[in-house]
Amino acid sequence: MALPNVDPSIYDAQLSEKQAQIVQQFAEFTLPDIEVFESERTAYRQRAEFRVWHEGDDLYYVMFTPGSKREHQQLTSCPMVSERIQAVMFELLDSIRSNELLRRRLFQVDFLSTLSGELVVSMLYHKALDESWLEEAAFLREKFNINLIGRSRKTKLVLGDDFAVEKMQVNDRELLYKQVENSFTQPNAGVCQHMLEWAVDITKDAGGDLVELYCGNGNFTLALAQNFRSVVATEIAKVSVRAAEYNIDVNKIDNVQVLRMSSEEFSQALQGVREFRRLKEKNIDLNSFNFSTVLVDPPRSGLDDETVKQVTAYDNIVYVSCNPDTLVDNLRELTKTHRIERFAIFDQFPYTHHLECGVYLTRI
Repeated sequence: MALPNVDPSIYDAQLSEKQAQIVQQFAEFTLPDIEVFESERTAYRQRAEFRVWHEGDDLYYVMFTPGSKREHQQLTSCPMVSERIQAVMFELLDSIRSNELLRRRLFQVDFLSTLSGELVVSMLYHKALDESWLEEAAFLREKFNINLIGRSRKTKLVLGDDFAVEKMQVNDRELLYKQVENSFTQPNAGVCQHMLEWAVDITKDAGGDLVELYCGNGNFTLALAQNFRSVVATEIAKVSVRAAEYNIDVNKIDNVQVLRMSSEEFSQALQGVREFRRLKEKNIDLNSFNFSTVLVDPPRSGLDDETVKQVTAYDNIVYVSCNPDTLVDNLRELTKTHRIERFAIFDQFPYTHHLECGVYLTRI
């Protein structure tokens, strides 16, 4: 992929074009005024992955031409990533270059930073890693004050922690989020804060209980818990479930329970089609909840047909989408039973055509 052209002078015009595209794409629906949340113009990404290219004993970061595994451009700067990543990424390669053990067969470097300045760096290899790697890499951890991870097939070596703790300011609350290396986190933390504040605002009078599908590490869960009597959140990835449970505990939130279940399994549990041991182990009786609201933040593929049917069972729907195309398809079904009350666009990915959308629907 090619790097976006990070040029603050064109940002406003590009965002206006995105908004116009959304208006056109969603013209079949009756939309309220679209709420627009901008990004920082530079240093807006807290997470990034870079391929490493070797020429003899030299190495550098590259971005590949779309559709090619060989054609590439060398990176000499990267203004889209956080200042913390920018301060480390090129000097890190300089330090690796002269060390044959650290350099050889390194093919990718991943960075996970936070607004509070923490940084996790993962170095990925096409070779086996052992204790000698830890010994050679130790100076990198000290020099750059980073958490450092070496990865190869079936091997993960850690110097420090394999996570960073993000601090999100949501209105007048500071929330802590454990973000684990190699698992999903929102890449644009500044825009993520806007998303959380928007979600808190639209659900402030919803009442009842909240069910959340695809909760990840509890990104929305923690912020929205204040608006509901109880929250039941589901997630299928083990690492994300553990992170969500940690985040609930560290933020002293006592009305949230996280279940490791898919949306399909949760739907079966609600309908009484199947009994699940995980519900019994946590002493959760789904019949005791008054689920007024559902929140979904699905992958780019959107909601499958069965989940769409399940979602329409709730009076209020919060739908956060990273793909307007699948959102349009899902809204064609959801608007048969619900009306769109709020619609927002979040510019998670400046200088690209990608856009995050948020929709709040209530039963007709």
